[in-house]
Amino acid sequence: MWIVTLLIGLIAGIAIGPVAYGREMRRMARFLHERPTESNTRLGVELPGEASRELVRAINAQLDAIQAERITSIAKAQEFQRDLSSLAHDVRTPLMGAQGHIQLALHGDDTQGGSALQHSGREDVMKNTEAAMPDSTAVNRERHLSVALRRLDDMRGLLDQLFTYARANDPDQTLDIEPVAFQPLIAEVLVDHYPEFEERGWEPTLDFENDRFMLEADPAALRRIIDNLVTNALRHGAGAPTITQRGDAITFSNPIAAQAASDIDPAKLFDRFYQADDARGSKGAGLGLAVSQSLAHAMHLHLSAAVETRENADGEGALLSITLAPEPRVNSRVE
Repeated sequence: MWIVTLLIGLIAGIAIGPVAYGREMRRMARFLHERPTESNTRLGVELPGEASRELVRAINAQLDAIQAERITSIAKAQEFQRDLSSLAHDVRTPLMGAQGHIQLALHGDDTQGGSALQHSGREDVMKNTEAAMPDSTAVNRERHLSVALRRLDDMRGLLDQLFTYARANDPDQTLDIEPVAFQPLIAEVLVDHYPEFEERGWEPTLDFENDRFMLEADPAALRRIIDNLVTNALRHGAGAPTITQRGDAITFSNPIAAQAASDIDPAKLFDRFYQADDARGSKGAGLGLAVSQSLAHAMHLHLSAAVETRENADGEGALLSITLAPEPRVNSRVE
């Protein structure tokens, strides 16, 4: 009798099994179809067995990956909107300044010119206007046009940086990678900036353990990186830079003010449009280091930054160091 019961149970199990699995598959399909894209809901297991649990784990892993990709996409879109806002402000500021000065040059320092100035929203134009009151009309006009040209030159510099950044991130760009002697290239860049160093009374220091050090890179792209790093040191540094070579790495170090050090976030230093609080309002749009990082990556190099607080002759200060080095090689060998 027990044999008959066992046979009936086996037959029933064989008959019910496909039905249960079919119901479970339909439940999973319905869950995936009805689950909102932004939902964090995960699929549960209702059918016993390791195979069912493994399938559900795989589905949830894919759902998590899709969710992470969606969050990353939203963050990038928000960052892009912030960048557009920053860019609009950086373009508008010199453009409105130039407009105000051109209107004053056209209409003179009368009421009409004053109203045009207020419309432009440029307080610095008002200060220049007040200082220019005693001068003749011709001198005033020349002064306003000179300031307008400087404002337009600032905007041209910004657009040049944007163009350079776009080219640096062009996936179709071709680079001629070859061994490049680093020291002569640095010497060329430093000579180009000699008037700026002389004006500040700074003398850069080179400290190479190998005077014939070479780096696999595109010469023009590498020169652009070096020029951007030197320009950054001149623009934001508080003392002469030191350029050090150790192994495969080149480090550009320069003293900075303690307040500047507290404002700098080394992790964001190479982000586009990033400017520390002390650099806002200065020349530049925060694209130079972003361009350098993009060019470095295109040549399998990498830039990293560090800020070190230290005492100096004037009291508390800091040192900003930016290091250029080859990207770490991934060992794909399977042990």
